[in-house]
Amino acid sequence: MKNDIKHNEILKIVKNKLTCSAHNLDHVMRVYNVCLMIAEYEDNVDLDILIPAALLHDIARVEESEDNTGVIDHAVLGSEIAGGILTDLGYDEEMVGKIKHCISSHRFRTGNEPQTIEARILFDSDKLDSIGAVGIARTFMLGGQCGQSLESNNSISDYLCENTAENGRIKDMSKHNPIIEYEVKLKNIPDKLYTKKAKEIGAERIEFMDTFFNRLKNELECR
Repeated sequence: MKNDIKHNEILKIVKNKLTCSAHNLDHVMRVYNVCLMIAEYEDNVDLDILIPAALLHDIARVEESEDNTGVIDHAVLGSEIAGGILTDLGYDEEMVGKIKHCISSHRFRTGNEPQTIEARILFDSDKLDSIGAVGIARTFMLGGQCGQSLESNNSISDYLCENTAENGRIKDMSKHNPIIEYEVKLKNIPDKLYTKKAKEIGAERIEFMDTFFNRLKNELECR
């Protein structure tokens, strides 16, 4: 009961913090629900670590989105912000450290490998929300938000050379597009997942995405 109260307090904070369309509270709750589902297939999962991590994993998304320098990594900054929130809510130092690890290691570009089962479940759940039908929807939501075109005049290799910073972040999101996102990143996600259940789900979702993007490219080429 005590932890349920804490989780509700965390949820209130997250709801007020996240404002961007593709990384809003809906995304957080989908990740939360997938975390709980995958946890049922794994042994020795501490939900008191996993649940706060899932709720707080994107707490610094707005800061990264508004950062034009490309320096802010929402996973790294988010783990620090989450640490303060958790401490204020009475979590002990050991739990705070474990939850922060989950958050700091939930994305590809941090260089922080998820070491615990809770961190791996969060990583997998977050990635699963970027593929499949919901992944397609989110990719186009972000594309519209950034003023992206469906097509690019450059090859993907030329685009990557011109528009990717050393830390792997896209320099100008308006020059990005959903097809490039799929070809460069999204279709490779199942190979990078950790848990067996996530890999199964990921393979099915990518099969659907492959059909969609092949159809989209054919239609754009008037075929």
